[in-house]
Order: sequence, then structure tokens, then C-alpha cells
Amino acid sequence: MDFGADSAIEAADVVIMTDEPSKIEKLLKISKKTLNVAYQNIYLAIGIKVLVLILSAFGVANMWQAVFADVGVTVIAVFNSLRVLKVEK
Repeated sequence: MDFGADSAIEAADVVIMTDEPSKIEKLLKISKKTLNVAYQNIYLAIGIKVLVLILSAFGVANMWQAVFADVGVTVIAVFNSLRVLKVEK
């Protein structure tokens, strides 16, 4: 056994298991898509939370609407994140 290789694989962020350097292009495409989706989720979550905060400050939204907005944003973010699985191969 080569314990050096095993520990290098464990410590690495990305491991290419085949001898195809073209997989790096696919890796970059998936990582860019993932980063874009993460930014979308962050902007959406913060935007809706600020909106509900402003509405509740003026007495338009109550606590239940804030809870539903929070849970709804979480569900939308999860479904939005599932789009990364559809990256072309």
C-alpha cells in the first residue's frame, strides 16, 4: 500500500482518477455553474429576508409570514441548487 498517495487523495480538493486532462474543462464548467447558483441563492435569501423585515417593521407582515418566507426561501434555494446536477456532460 502507498500511504503517501492515500493521504494526498484525502487532502486534495479534486482528484482526477483517469488519464484524461479534458475532464478539467468539465470541472471548471461545473464549478462556475455552482458558484453562480450559490450567489443566486444568497441574493434571493437576503432579498426576501430584507423585504419581510421591512414589511414587518411597518406592521404589514407578522411572524408567521416571516417563518413561511424563511422556509420558502430554503425550499427555493434547494430546488435552485438542483440545477447544478443538470450541467451538460
